[in-house]
Amino acid sequence: MPSLHLITAEDPLTLQARSRELIRFPQLTMPLLAGLTPPDWIVSHEDEIVTPVDTTRRYDLVGITAATPGAPHAYDLAREFRNHNVPVAMGGPHATLMPYEVAQHADIVVVGEAEPLWRHILRDEERRPPGMHAFHSGTVEVTPQNSRIYRHAAPASLEGLPRARRELIQHGGWNRWWATKGAIIATRGCPHKCDYCTIPHLYPRAQQMRLRPVPEVIAEIRSFRDKGVVFWDDNLAAVPAYAKELCRQLKPLKRWWTSQTTMNSLRDQEFLQLAAASGCKALFVGLESIDQQSLNQAQKGHNRVQDYRQLLNRCHDLGIAIQAGIIFGFENDDLDIFKRTVDIFGDIGLDNATISLLVPYPGTPAYTMLEQQGRIIDKNWRHYNGKTHVVFRPRHMSPDQLLNGYEWAKTQFYSISHIARRLAKSRTGLWWNIPRNLGYHLGLRGEVLARAALHQA
Repeated sequence: MPSLHLITAEDPLTLQARSRELIRFPQLTMPLLAGLTPPDWIVSHEDEIVTPVDTTRRYDLVGITAATPGAPHAYDLAREFRNHNVPVAMGGPHATLMPYEVAQHADIVVVGEAEPLWRHILRDEERRPPGMHAFHSGTVEVTPQNSRIYRHAAPASLEGLPRARRELIQHGGWNRWWATKGAIIATRGCPHKCDYCTIPHLYPRAQQMRLRPVPEVIAEIRSFRDKGVVFWDDNLAAVPAYAKELCRQLKPLKRWWTSQTTMNSLRDQEFLQLAAASGCKALFVGLESIDQQSLNQAQKGHNRVQDYRQLLNRCHDLGIAIQAGIIFGFENDDLDIFKRTVDIFGDIGLDNATISLLVPYPGTPAYTMLEQQGRIIDKNWRHYNGKTHVVFRPRHMSPDQLLNGYEWAKTQFYSISHIARRLAKSRTGLWWNIPRNLGYHLGLRGEVLARAALHQA
């Protein structure tokens, strides 16, 4: 039987930046791809958040998924395997954004969603040499390097989606106590087109939101041994009627769950009530900024700063905590933005935050604008992780000032005094909210000590 090894690649620089995170949910891409693989293939998986890749082993095919900051490391892995005549397929966000670059490092490039393509790719591999260069609703382009780029014209259907191979999800590190294998998708896509976001470019432009049949979602969740469920959706409640029906059918299962949505969903009181009744404990919401002009310029005007307090209180009243996405580096950001952000989110009782630097990913309007203005100063993809480097020249400060302000803000946000201030106002899910905040505090304290030791050396 042919062997397939799947790799969820993580660049060492990004891995180091994330190493002290207390809670990390498992990635679903490769376990789902394994579920799409015919049973006559032997499938294995390595997730670099948990374990490094052993490039000495031999397989009939290696598949690698990587986001932009993980691309150079994925190229290194691919080179090691290809040097021993092991063919490599690469997909994921960076392969979709930069397929011709990726084709210089891999035998096979998967652009966009894998569901309509994967069985064709495996069939081509079994033919050796591949004989298929076109198939129903799809094409294969052969590059000058003799690599094959697979594209599919139509969006993937989520009906009848095979279940992810959960036995391939690995536990490890700090994640062991908090881990859940209950990761799942119910929808795909997002109707918004924020200018820094890659989602509009990862799927066909004409695509509408895709919805997995609710009974299929519920049946898969019933099979979970874990009580916790993580919906890996970009915007779970983008279609309100669907989200509400999903909540109604979730309620009898008595699970707790979390997902990602937008401020538009928080304005829907019926959705929030149904979500809370069905076991929703937390929602990730990309608030991004406390500056309305920055939000408007980034095509995220559906966020209204004046509503933050009211909507947060509405969620807290129902027992739903909010993990906000916060980004520094927007066009209107000045040196005052860091303190104002920390003060405002402390004042309204924000539960948690994922704080990042603005990353202008290739192919996005943000990257195009900055490139045209000559403000991209770093094209090393490893640095496009939103944590360790500023890769462009901000409008109202220097790159160093942006990096230093970002590091100050996240350290202040997770200081003991600020945690106490925020959670005294929130009083939501304290049994897990306090440990999670303390985990961030300890992790950031370790970062500060490490930077100080490096500076002294």
